[in-house]
Amino acid sequence: MKKRILEWAKPKGLLNPEFAPKQFMKLVEEVGELSNAMLKDNKAEQIDALGDCVVVLIILAEQLGFDLDTCLESAYNEIKNRK
Repeated sequence: MKKRILEWAKPKGLLNPEFAPKQFMKLVEEVGELSNAMLKDNKAEQIDALGDCVVVLIILAEQLGFDLDTCLESAYNEIKNRK
């Protein structure tokens, strides 16, 4: 899916590193939508909002010159031994 998302974003010019601050604001917006969906206990909207957050994160990571899988692995390595 990540590859498909990046292929979708590229012709739209969304991978330009200059747009990273705007993409971060989009992430904040999507997290707000997830919060609202959770408050309403609307499962369909929660699924959509979670998916939107992941899409935005994939694009943001690419804009910043990172691979989201590498970021996830780094985060996992930080938490894997926590009790």
